[in-house]
Parts: sequence; C-alpha cells; structure tokens
Amino acid sequence: MPTVTERQDMAGVYVVEPEIHGDQRGLFIETYRREWIPGAREMIQSNRANRQAGALVGLHYHLHQSDYWYVPFGRATAVLHDLREGGPTDGATLSIELNGDDHRGLYIPPGVAHGFAAATDMVITYLVDGYYNPADELGVAWDDPDIAADWGVDDPVLSDRDRANPRRADLPANRRPYWPMRT
Repeated sequence: MPTVTERQDMAGVYVVEPEIHGDQRGLFIETYRREWIPGAREMIQSNRANRQAGALVGLHYHLHQSDYWYVPFGRATAVLHDLREGGPTDGATLSIELNGDDHRGLYIPPGVAHGFAAATDMVITYLVDGYYNPADELGVAWDDPDIAADWGVDDPVLSDRDRANPRRADLPANRRPYWPMRT
C-alpha cells in the first residue's frame, strides 16, 4: 500500500509515495488509484509531455479540473501556489521534487496554480478529471514576486503563453478561484 499524505501547507494537495516492486526483470509501480485521494473524481484523460532540461511550464490553474502528475523519467521541481481566496492556505507557495527515482505522484486540486521546471531531460504524465477546455486553462505569472516561487533553474525556457500570464494581483475577478471550490 502506498503512503498518501495531504500536505498541511496546502489544503487538498496530496503526495503519493508508491510501493516499488522490482526484481531482475525491472520494476512494477502502481502510480495512481482514485481511492487514494479523498473526494477525487474519476480521471478521464491522460497526457504525456517530454521536456528538456531548463524548460519551465506554468503557472497554470483551473477552476474545475484536478491534475495528477507523475514523472517516470528525469527530475523536475513542481511549484504550487494556492489561489483559492478565503481558503486555509490561500497565498501559500511550495516546491516539491518529482523524479523517476522515487516515483512520487502529486494530486493538484482546482484553484491551485501549478507548474514545473525540468532539472534534467524528463517525461511527465498527468491525469486530469476533465477534458481539455480552453475556458478553464488559466495562468498566473511564473515569476510573480508575490508568489516567490523557487524553480531551481537559472535561465528557463518558456512558452509565449507562460510569458504573458498576469501577476496574481492582476487576475480578473471572474477568474479567481474561491474557497470552497465548486466543481
């Protein structure tokens, strides 16, 4: 049975430390079960991204979608920032290392901005509980000093979209998540 821990410093965020089974043939790892995350909805889509060392993705957030991240190869620093106004951890920022050695999984609820920086060439898979919806693909500036994220990379490579995200203070009122989140 894996160890599943809700982060006390960010409500609703769970870190999964799976059991790793291995022998001369290699490894077997069960990376996700819905029952591990209290109240989680069914994950209905799986995505994969390959990133080169130095790539930075984020910060993105959703009003209606949860994500579950798993890095089977390489190493990344995941950064989370709680945007849920009125919540117990509103304004908190944390960094978590995900890598292909310890096989940790990360559950991210709606309203928590998330991104990652590739410390090495890496692969990330992510499950989501909603189909792609451009109206629910939102962002906040990765380098916002009010968020004060520690990405662990000196000269990140970003998409044009991520460079254009607004600061937290400039998020439009209708695009700011509130606590408790409604799905």
